[in-house]
Amino acid sequence: MTTTYSKSGGATEAPPPGARRGLLPRRSKGSKGPEDSKGDPQGSRRMAAIMLSPTLLVLALVVGYPVIAGFRESLYTRGQALDADGFVVEGERFVGLDNYTAIFSGDRADAFWNAFWNTTFFTLTTVVLETVIGVAMALVMQQAFRGRGFLRASVLVPWAIPTAISGLLWRWIFQADGAFNAVIQHQVLWTADGFPSKLAVIIAEVWKTSPFIGLLVLAGLQMIPRDVYEAARCDGAGPLQQFFRITLPLVKPSLLVAVLFRMLDVLRMFDLPAVLIGVNKKSVETLTMISWFESNNLRYGSAAAYATILFVYIALISYLFVKLLGADIIGQARQVRKKGKA
Repeated sequence: MTTTYSKSGGATEAPPPGARRGLLPRRSKGSKGPEDSKGDPQGSRRMAAIMLSPTLLVLALVVGYPVIAGFRESLYTRGQALDADGFVVEGERFVGLDNYTAIFSGDRADAFWNAFWNTTFFTLTTVVLETVIGVAMALVMQQAFRGRGFLRASVLVPWAIPTAISGLLWRWIFQADGAFNAVIQHQVLWTADGFPSKLAVIIAEVWKTSPFIGLLVLAGLQMIPRDVYEAARCDGAGPLQQFFRITLPLVKPSLLVAVLFRMLDVLRMFDLPAVLIGVNKKSVETLTMISWFESNNLRYGSAAAYATILFVYIALISYLFVKLLGADIIGQARQVRKKGKA
């Protein structure tokens, strides 16, 4: 290697022989440099799969296996029956889709459709009311005033109370001589089988779970910079314009995740109507309650069929909610991946 001197007087190393003629060894196509190994998408995916494999294994055991076992149970029936020759057959028998046929169009069709519409009605009404009240609570808790910390802590109380205890509390309130009738000064049988019992369940459910949406929306509100609102006020935007043009779009990810979680919870509702109103009440009977009733009567195949239908219903609602409203609960990973490919 030779040393040359630049015009400024500094010493520089001369390039190796053959460098000017392009004779330096080139990297083969199969070899990877340090920068290539770090950006290898195949290696990153393999490492991600290795890191996630324990979690996926646990989910397969605690989620996948019960779902498959439940579907398998729904294809069988237990008990005594007569075969084609008139002999008594005991034990477990394969009946195929007979349990599902009985649910949709057989002797249990009326109970199923009643529970299905009750579940859907409770989901729509409670989630809409909880969203409106939860957003209002978040907007109030976001403001700076004396006692804000006490208000935020007190909001957690209804949500922290166990559902069974909450049902007993509201059952005492909705008694014929209870506090609610004393306030409205009218005698209503809230815990009887009828439409008032639906209203009682909705009121109790909204009271208990509205703080959940309020707290998640509050977390989203705290991520919005104050400069955005100051700029909007300088441009002449009023409170309503700021809410619909700034607050609601920026808090949408947190709000949609909260609404999705609440929908999944209400679709599985069991304990609140069972404690507040009681079981075997047609006005508040849900899919979970009717499945529980079938299993208590040792009709495990029918109970598993109800549970499988509820699972499919919840999965369908979740898929449509994510696709139509854009509730991406895993963040912006897909958008980042698309930009990287482009």
